[in-house]
Amino acid sequence: MEWFPNGIWAYAGGGVLIGLSVSIIYAGTGIIAGASTFLDSTLSYISGLSRFQDYAASRDWRIVFTFGIVVGAMVYALLFQEGTWTTAISWPRLLVGGILVGIGTRLGKGCTSGHGVCGVASLSKTSILNVIIFVIVAMGMAQLMQAIGAMP
Repeated sequence: MEWFPNGIWAYAGGGVLIGLSVSIIYAGTGIIAGASTFLDSTLSYISGLSRFQDYAASRDWRIVFTFGIVVGAMVYALLFQEGTWTTAISWPRLLVGGILVGIGTRLGKGCTSGHGVCGVASLSKTSILNVIIFVIVAMGMAQLMQAIGAMP
C-alpha cells in the first residue's frame, strides 16, 4: 500500500489551504471554524428555541462556510475528475453514517475540523483528548469492519 498515492504535495497543499482558511476565519470573526454547528445555525432562521439562537449571530458565515465546502468539492470534481462525484458506498449506509457522525459531533462537542484543525492548533486540552479518541475509535472501527468483511 502506498502512503501518498497522489504524491505528497497534493496532501501538503490541502493541509496548507485548510490551515490558511481556518486562520482567516478566526482572524476575521474570532470564531473557531468548525462545521458541526451548521445544522443549529441553520435552524436558527426558523426556530425561536434558545439552543438554536445561540448561533444566530454567526449563522450567515457558517452557511457560507458549509456552502464553500460543497462547492469546493464540486469544482474539484469538475476540474480533476471529469465532473464525476461518485462513491461506491450505498445511500442507506451514507445516511446511517451521516446520522452517526451527527450524534458523535454532539457527544464530542464539535467535529474533527473544529477539534482536529483548530482546537489542536490552539493547544486545547479538550480538543487534543477528543482527537485522540477520534483516532482510536476510527482505528478500532476500521479493524472491526475489516475483520467482519464489511465492504462499501
